[in-house]
Amino acid sequence: MKHILFLAIPLAVLTLLAQQGPAPPLTAGSVSDLAMRNITGTFTSGRIADVAVDPRNRSVWYVATASGGLWKTTNRGLRFQPVFDAGGSYSLGCVTVDPKNPDTVWLGTGENQAQRAIGYGDGVYKSTDAGKTWRNMGLANSEHIGKIWVDPRNANVVWVAAQGPLFSPGGDRGLFKTTDGGQTWMAMLTVSENTGVTDFDVDPRNPDIMYAAAYQRRRTTSIVIAGGPESALYKTADAGAHWTKLTEGIPTVDKGRIALAVSPQKPDVVYATITTNSANKLSGWYRSEDAGGHWVKLSDFIVQDPEYYGEIFADPFKFDRVYAMDMAVRVTEDGGKTVTPAGWGVHADNHSLTFDPTDRTSTIFRSPSSTGCRWTMPCPSTTSTVGRRTTAARAFRRAP
Repeated sequence: MKHILFLAIPLAVLTLLAQQGPAPPLTAGSVSDLAMRNITGTFTSGRIADVAVDPRNRSVWYVATASGGLWKTTNRGLRFQPVFDAGGSYSLGCVTVDPKNPDTVWLGTGENQAQRAIGYGDGVYKSTDAGKTWRNMGLANSEHIGKIWVDPRNANVVWVAAQGPLFSPGGDRGLFKTTDGGQTWMAMLTVSENTGVTDFDVDPRNPDIMYAAAYQRRRTTSIVIAGGPESALYKTADAGAHWTKLTEGIPTVDKGRIALAVSPQKPDVVYATITTNSANKLSGWYRSEDAGGHWVKLSDFIVQDPEYYGEIFADPFKFDRVYAMDMAVRVTEDGGKTVTPAGWGVHADNHSLTFDPTDRTSTIFRSPSSTGCRWTMPCPSTTSTVGRRTTAARAFRRAP
């Protein structure tokens, strides 16, 4: 009898379904009342790609994250607000404030490194109202922007270093320039469909003199090509109209990522960290004393993973003091002969550095991974947290 009862129940259900007919198709209207809502707290934005500071008000910072958009603080890190949530890309590579018109902010999308886990962007954005609204200004196929620089003589002249797509050839790749505030762009330095520009720096005495680092790289799902014969150093003395490849003292073998910095005190002195195959022992810290004409290798120092780290920053107050972004921040006091940990004793994973040019003992804005905003005075003594948010900038005071 039990067997008969159990069999009768499924038969009854099937009979009822057959009477009702087929289920209606699922349409947009069927789920129109199901709205998405936030059920968590905050979400870490990952490593910090860049930090820019308003020269008119040093309490205003813009913090570009690798996978969490752009954040702004107006009180030196006590509070952060997202200002690019409506933008076309969550992944950012660099941010720059116009030195003469600080309400104008330029934003380069797409991380400027070559890790296997990486976010790509959709070009260059511009805000003319301090980050309230944004407009895409082009170079949509660049995917990874290495650096943006605004000419202090003319705010309509802006330079962009585009690394180009990581997983494919082509795209907007090289060093680009606009003379009309981003309405149109000119390719000023193009190497090939496989090689973009990762870094450049400018002679402060004459911004028409520039140095650029070409970077050949490619990834697939299984391998990485971290360099090639087209990675090289270039120089222009006429604002990009003509370029000279710098070769004297530079390794002739295939090269990877190259970082550049011009000395603010003696602009004829140029620093570069150059990556080559480890077997040839040519990787290291290079220095030129004649504006790039000749280069000398001063040490074997190279960052732990040049495709991920590697940017260098010359101290604006002390000659031959240069910082290198690495797992821990590194510093040289002699132009690259000796490179040691900066000794700041804070979280690892560093990608950017921004100085306060008005005070030699004032804030350094350092960009490590997801650990909050910190302030130290003087470096490298105690560190105190001034804000923990989804961003990860840190602020420091340093010894002169």
